[in-house]
Amino acid sequence: MQKPEVKPNHPFFSSGPCSKRPGWNLDALNNAFLGRSHRAKNGKAKLNEVIVKSKELLELPDNYLVGIVPASDTGAIEMAMWSLLGQRGVDVCGWESFGLTWVKDITKQLKLNDVTIHDIKDYGELPDLSKVNFDNDVVFTWNGTTSGVCVPNADWIPNDRKGLAICDATSAVFAMDMDFTKLDVVTWSWQKVLGGEAAHGMIALSPRAVKD
Repeated sequence: MQKPEVKPNHPFFSSGPCSKRPGWNLDALNNAFLGRSHRAKNGKAKLNEVIVKSKELLELPDNYLVGIVPASDTGAIEMAMWSLLGQRGVDVCGWESFGLTWVKDITKQLKLNDVTIHDIKDYGELPDLSKVNFDNDVVFTWNGTTSGVCVPNADWIPNDRKGLAICDATSAVFAMDMDFTKLDVVTWSWQKVLGGEAAHGMIALSPRAVKD
């Protein structure tokens, strides 16, 4: 079978899966583990390799736990919100479609009462991050996938926060400098910067998040 032409890597992010790295071709799948359960010995070894290498490449703190979960970054961030929110008030930031979806999920699906929303009037803006209350749990996107607007850094997140900093980082991980010590939950998928598929998400948890 003739292999498809490999087109040059596109330099920009998109809302969907991004293009493969330059030089990628189907030979990269020669050692793919296909047709077996993830519970098989070799399958578990593959998953563990991805977890270990991801933690090393991102230079996550040694005491953070990393896992692979179903349903892309969406599954990972939803898992975090449904498992961790509710003990404290919640501040949620939304400045593009995914962040605004987390706002809707927290208010319409989880139906939490003590929620402060930090949103924007027009695409291309950030809310006033100085008004975010870290006595509460805080949910935000690092880089807004559909707007391209991202936080400048993590300096606005205090070290002595009482709540958890929960970050949807799917369009930031592997692309931007991130101070992970300021984040208690970090979620991402392989479909953005890594140009992979979207069936799986990844999640990193700080000791504070694990304790909660």
